Amino acid sequence: MQKAILASGTALMLTMGAAQAFAQEKTLTISVYALAQDEYKQLVYDPFEKICGCKLVVETGNSVERLAKMEANKANPVIDMAVVSMADALAASRAGLIDKIDTSKLANFNKLYDVAKDPNKDGMSVGYTFYATSIAYRSDKMKIESWADLLKPEYASHIAWPNVTTNQGPPALYMLGQALGKDTPDLKAAIEAVGGKKDEIVTFYEKSSQLVQLMKQEEIWAAPIGRFTWAPFTKLGLPVAWATPKEGQTGGMNVMIMPKGGKKSELALQFMDFWLSTDIQKALAEKFVDSPANKDVKVSDEIANNLTYGEETAKSLKLIPSATALDQRAGWVKSWNEKVGQ
Repeated sequence: MQKAILASGTALMLTMGAAQAFAQEKTLTISVYALAQDEYKQLVYDPFEKICGCKLVVETGNSVERLAKMEANKANPVIDMAVVSMADALAASRAGLIDKIDTSKLANFNKLYDVAKDPNKDGMSVGYTFYATSIAYRSDKMKIESWADLLKPEYASHIAWPNVTTNQGPPALYMLGQALGKDTPDLKAAIEAVGGKKDEIVTFYEKSSQLVQLMKQEEIWAAPIGRFTWAPFTKLGLPVAWATPKEGQTGGMNVMIMPKGGKKSELALQFMDFWLSTDIQKALAEKFVDSPANKDVKVSDEIANNLTYGEETAKSLKLIPSATALDQRAGWVKSWNEKVGQ
């Protein structure tokens, strides 16, 4: 009897050990931005765990921290998939940190807008969300037909401009350069033009959250912003409009990448495909978490108004090439400090 009990106990321990080993094998570690994690857990992480029978381990942080961790663990990756900006994806590629993505294993790949399929033209990333950058402005106070209109003498003393070190800074300068007819990678003409108005411009903002209050108090009439910060402006009870300048809109894109030498590439691809699916992209859009990169997503006009949405918008975005952003960034900051300062 005792031998039978011992044998039974041993079998149970072996079974539990096998189950634990299987659970460990079915763990997927992802590296993401810290924003909207409650919504991601509800809409993406938990549903995927139920489908795959796996455990998602979520690591969060800013881009610098997360890329540094990838570099430190280059020889033995500790994450299986990450989301970063287009430029950071190219930086990771240049550093030999990531692998090409086998898009033939992504059933939802062909549902993506063309701009999201291979953002850096190297096969190393897939876009999952993007945003437009344009100008929020008081339509009763001013008329915006060009990015250059912001620097008109009658308007300059009523605008906020993003600091060059913010996500919106270089894109706004990029479009201003196009409006001035001096579209060079160094953004020299645009920086000089802003510098020439530095004593008139109300503020060079660091956080877009500042702008809603400034516009409410009528200290500013306009500012370049990302579409993801647009919703609060629509609730001010003021005639605030979203500009469609003749030069177009710019913006940014976040992408998915896979570390080189990752041990769970198949599971990572399954998760990426799930995130790119029409149902998940729609759920995220309806909660105002992400603008959909999946062109099959349909939402109401009310929701669309708060997103970067639709094929026409996707085609119109003039994104700064990642190579330009990486190669010119230090020069932009140097020129800004010389011409604009703080």
